[in-house]
Amino acid sequence: MLKKCILDLRVLSNECPHPRYALLRLTTVKGSLPPMVAGQFAQLRIDGVSSVFLRRPVSVHFVDPVANEVWFLVQLVGAGTKWLGSLRPGDVLNAVLPLGKGFSMPDRKDEKILLVGGGVGVAPLLFLGQSLRDYGVTPTFLLGARTKADLLQLPFFERLGPLYLTTEDGSAGEKGFVTQHSILREQSFDSVRCCGPRPMMMAVACYAKGRNIDCEVSLENLMACGLGACLCCVEDTQQGNVCVCKEGPVFNINELKWQI
Repeated sequence: MLKKCILDLRVLSNECPHPRYALLRLTTVKGSLPPMVAGQFAQLRIDGVSSVFLRRPVSVHFVDPVANEVWFLVQLVGAGTKWLGSLRPGDVLNAVLPLGKGFSMPDRKDEKILLVGGGVGVAPLLFLGQSLRDYGVTPTFLLGARTKADLLQLPFFERLGPLYLTTEDGSAGEKGFVTQHSILREQSFDSVRCCGPRPMMMAVACYAKGRNIDCEVSLENLMACGLGACLCCVEDTQQGNVCVCKEGPVFNINELKWQI
């Protein structure tokens, strides 16, 4: 279990890859970042917004231990996340991290791994892709979105492995959903890692189970405390009710009670 830290992080840059998203690059005000695993998340404190009382959970998008940087890809959906999107270089953001259980690493370096993401669910897959490359495995990415404009961080993914795309309107890649992409019929994989909307993850889980492929998914249940105290993010699993923020957010599909 990695040690949890409460840290002040200084904003290095706040980019806007899409009108509804912000890419925050941060470093520590003092000391170094703690070790983190792809799939873990942080609870970010929102200051100066009277209507927001709780921290916001955000997946760790990328970690550069040499530069001592952590990145967060934030979807701007409410007052709290929009405040995060308003931060400027030099501003300080308080974070609790790393939280939760991340993705597992493969047993073999010749394992063929497919990383599937949809929407903001691509966020933890960049760090996972880099972690796999560092381990000696080249991952394959399959990313989906509504339109070409909604596909995020593509140049970063392209540097790490083969990249395949789907869009619902056909404006980039193949038209349709990720589970309809021809790569799933034309290639075989040893395991799958997935994050995105629940219906998409359930469809990917069905694909994996039908081929007896190991599959892990990162759940996006609503979270409040991030520590397993408030019971806001409970998921009914084969082991009973568990807090996603503490026992997850990453689960093997065999642990879940999904009808697949």
